[in-house]
Order: sequence, then structure tokens, then C-alpha cells
Amino acid sequence: MAPAATSVDISASTTLAEVTRGRGVSEGGIMRSAFPAELRGVRTPRARAPWDVLAVVAVGGAIGSLLRYGAALAWPGPWSTLLVNVVGCLAVGALMHVITELVTTHRLVRPFVGVGVLGGFTTFSTYVADAVHLVFDHRPALALAYLVGTVVACLAAVVAGMVAARVASRAFRRGER
Repeated sequence: MAPAATSVDISASTTLAEVTRGRGVSEGGIMRSAFPAELRGVRTPRARAPWDVLAVVAVGGAIGSLLRYGAALAWPGPWSTLLVNVVGCLAVGALMHVITELVTTHRLVRPFVGVGVLGGFTTFSTYVADAVHLVFDHRPALALAYLVGTVVACLAAVVAGMVAARVASRAFRRGER
């Protein structure tokens, strides 16, 4: 027989334990009735802070941002942003193929290169700012073409990077035989 429902007066000072007492919920918030007896009260260890991952992403991001800044100095304007984003997406596609299909790398390689360096190198916030500048310069058609063209070019670049890495790896393997 199910326990009878009881009412609890809830105020700002009411604790979770007071509200859930007698309703199959432990003070830690784990529903007793939801778990088999052997798992009741079992706690999983807390995940440690991924400081090593955060550090390599930060260092990689600094490197990628400096590379992008250098490209912007060399070729000012929205076209350098387009070039940087397409090249970065091409590299992301190649990197993902290499890391997932070809080699076993240290667990920090993907966050360092993929999220850090290439994430810092590519810049979709500057891409949007460049489009806004084109609109304010009374070139809305060019802004729209830039917005759509960048997305299409970057998606194509990711696919091209994956395909190029796959073709290169097959050619390399044939050369080893």
C-alpha cells in the first residue's frame, strides 16, 4: 500500500530534507526507490577539474590568435577573415580525420590543436563584425554574400580537409608497402 500523501508547509527557510522526508528521497537528493538496494547511497567520485586541458586550450588559443592577428595585419579587411576561417576549417577537417582514424595521440593533442590553436585561429565573431561593417558601408548585398559564402566555404573546407587527409593517408600507406 502506498504511503498517504502529507502536506508540508514550505517557506523560504524550508530545507530539501524537510520537503522530501518520507517521500523516498534521501537527504543527499538520491531517490531511494529509484535505485536497486545495492546501489542506494553509492556516490560516484567527483570529476577533478581539468586544469591540464584548460591550460593547453589557453596556450593553443594564444598561439592561434597571434597567427590570426598576423594574417589580419598582412591582409586587412574581411577577406583575410574569410581566408583564415577557410584555412582553419580545412585544418580542422584534416585534424579530425588524423586523430580519429589514423593515430593514437596524447589526450591533450585534440584540445590543444583543435580547440586551442585552430579555435583561436578561426574567428566567427570577426566574421560577423566584418559583415556588419559591410552593411554600414552601404554594401548589404556583399554582406549577405559574405555571410552565406563564408559558411558554405568553411563547411566545404572541413569536408575537403577530411577527404585530403584520407587520400594522403592512403597514398602514404601504399608507399610503405
